[in-house]
Amino acid sequence: MAPRIERHTGPEEDREEEIHSHQSPSVSGDDDGVDISERPPKRRRLSDSESSENGPFVPQQPLPTLSRIKKKSDLSAAKGPDRNADQADPVTAKDAFALGLQSMDSSFSSLGLAPWLVGSLSAMAIRRPTAIQRACIPEILKGRDCIGGSRTGSGKTVAFAAPILHRWSEDPFGIFAVVLTPTSEMRPQAIALSTRPHVVIATPGRLADHIKTSGQDTIYGLNRVRMVVLDEADRLLASGPGSMLPDVETCLSAVPSSTSRQTLLFTATVTPEVRALKSMPRSKDRLHIFVTEISTENNTTIPPTLKQCYLQVPMTHREAFLHVLLSTDANSSKPAIIFCNRTKTADLLDRLLRRLGHRVTSLHSLLPQSERTSNLARFRASAARLLVATDVAARGLDIPSVGLVVNFDVPRNPDDYIHRVGRTARAGREGEAITLVGQRDVQLVLAIEERVGRQMVAWEEEGVSIEGRIVRGGLLKDVGGAKREALGEIEEGRDVLGRRVRKLKKTR
Repeated sequence: MAPRIERHTGPEEDREEEIHSHQSPSVSGDDDGVDISERPPKRRRLSDSESSENGPFVPQQPLPTLSRIKKKSDLSAAKGPDRNADQADPVTAKDAFALGLQSMDSSFSSLGLAPWLVGSLSAMAIRRPTAIQRACIPEILKGRDCIGGSRTGSGKTVAFAAPILHRWSEDPFGIFAVVLTPTSEMRPQAIALSTRPHVVIATPGRLADHIKTSGQDTIYGLNRVRMVVLDEADRLLASGPGSMLPDVETCLSAVPSSTSRQTLLFTATVTPEVRALKSMPRSKDRLHIFVTEISTENNTTIPPTLKQCYLQVPMTHREAFLHVLLSTDANSSKPAIIFCNRTKTADLLDRLLRRLGHRVTSLHSLLPQSERTSNLARFRASAARLLVATDVAARGLDIPSVGLVVNFDVPRNPDDYIHRVGRTARAGREGEAITLVGQRDVQLVLAIEERVGRQMVAWEEEGVSIEGRIVRGGLLKDVGGAKREALGEIEEGRDVLGRRVRKLKKTR
């Protein structure tokens, strides 16, 4: 008997720009205080990707190299990890002693999971538990509430999903567990609540809407829930404009109280809001909350198999540099995700790259849910090599084939960078993240490096000069023409939409 799993999605991802801009204090992109010999005159930019494609290419004065600027910061250079390091997400001796973890050779059976579940995991090629799984699974099976923090791609989903299925199999009834997740792309949309599933996976907004509109029918189905999971808890619990907290509170009000259920929180970035839950008052008969922040090799928040690079680009020719970067021998065949800060930038870049001959699709909140699901399926199936996305795709997506992440825009929040680059180099695989850095982005990059504890290195490929290819190949003209066509297509779409709206108003 297999559990029925219900998945609901909501409008939270339509607000990703507002949410990410207010989650935590961001670092200004201004470069005041940095030793820049010749600062270009400031120009008003309509978007993060605005460029002037009409004029001839004039190489800028050299940007301040990050290595030269680092001498003025407190960031100490961290030597990159050995590429041959153990890929099993090793736990340090200190962690093993403090947490009482099993040895690295432990199996899922030794963690206490049922044989049928161990067999199912093995069939999915999941045979050896990672550090976060070794730490959390035994404690969850004991009935303890859990706060688990571990870097992206370290197996947090299995760390809570396996215990849920184990305990459900012992007493299969009604809705056994609720998993709240911030974005719909982390799970495809499926069947409705009325089918009485065993596990409900939902965005807080959609589930809260069901609770408010369906009344007692939905509440009755949720009042016997045994386990509640907050996946990507840092985002679910963030305060400020665009916060999901009100919807999360509505969802939690419909399930049994914290004394009658088991609550699990997992995140790659343990924020003060998440950590504060450890000291919440608890009844005397409840076990203490199990809290673990797995410190792995080099004590870094990103995988040791991830190569971090930066590429200095002139702001006015960012699209041309991206086009050449994606066309080099090393990158021309890699499935890649390109992250932008704004939905309008992602929409424009999708259309522009398609006109330049790239197999590309997109994922952002301007698209309807059906199109997002279809585009993501195309990327998973390799029908598209490139996925242009906003931070709506930065969390939870696990696409093993992704070998490259490009930050077309530097994220304003270092935690967003951690989640973006975590789409590659997952589960011990190698991956590369390249960040396009403009004159005004230097301080943002330094803040990111301080947060992750590792420095980026300058991107280079033997025999490749991106500026030289742009000049010799006359690519500015090609890219500029493609951009004008893309902008024209966007404007035409707006006109068509406007005519439809006016027609509907007249019929009313």
